[in-house]
Amino acid sequence: MRKLLYLTGLFILYSMQSMAQANDYVQIQAGSYQLGDTASLANPKRTVYIESFWISKFELTNAEFEKFVQATSYKTLAERYHNAMVFEPGLAEFRWLQDSTAYWRFPNGVSRGGIEAKMDHPVTCISYKDVLAYCRWADCRLPSFDEWEVAARAGSEGYYFEGFSKENMSEYANVWHGRDHLKADYSDGYLYTSPVGKFKPSPWGLFDIFGNVFEFCTGKLHGDGDRYVAHARGGSWWCSKNSCSAFNTVYIGSVRPNASFSNLGFRVVKKAFTPGDKDF
Repeated sequence: MRKLLYLTGLFILYSMQSMAQANDYVQIQAGSYQLGDTASLANPKRTVYIESFWISKFELTNAEFEKFVQATSYKTLAERYHNAMVFEPGLAEFRWLQDSTAYWRFPNGVSRGGIEAKMDHPVTCISYKDVLAYCRWADCRLPSFDEWEVAARAGSEGYYFEGFSKENMSEYANVWHGRDHLKADYSDGYLYTSPVGKFKPSPWGLFDIFGNVFEFCTGKLHGDGDRYVAHARGGSWWCSKNSCSAFNTVYIGSVRPNASFSNLGFRVVKKAFTPGDKDF
């Protein structure tokens, strides 16, 4: 009897843990979805079939990445090679600075402060290779191009999910509202990243799908050829209506797999939840 009660208690505990994890994810149903756009060469209009998957409601935070670093003593590429790219107001459009002091704990360089008060912000200044290392440790993966787009569209067949527009984007996305990047823009309260979940979610319950940070995805574009190229989607805090309006469901950005930028992060996918899954 005691053994039965013990086993029952374990099952309830595992079930509660699994439910808690599922609350941080959205399940995307299997089915056929229309993706892409007729005007895009990289992402042409097409219909794809997607298996069901679970995608995180939020971009991965500094606090979550710190757990990985503490458990593994992992050193990011930016820490090893001192090659991270950061931004400060006053730079010409699409110009970034290489800062040898920048890495995920100081994503805009030591001189611009650390993340002590920003543990709930998305982790940045990490490379695609760093992200893959995290996913191996956490038993998760990145979304594919198609999975990300299905989740981002939330049932819409347009450039944005239903309810989002360039006119009301400040309600849904941390983006740059200034005319250019010569002066600091605090229009929405943040110069760089914002806490995850600070803005309104999509109809399917995903936060920051547009803006805040570009999100790494897996996949290969026709133009990649034999090159090893990483890709990211959704736009970032740097993007604006006048520069890099990549906060939409069609644009697919490209970056070197070893590169680390202060506007690049990720969210993860986990296929299913079963009793005993570890909380990462």
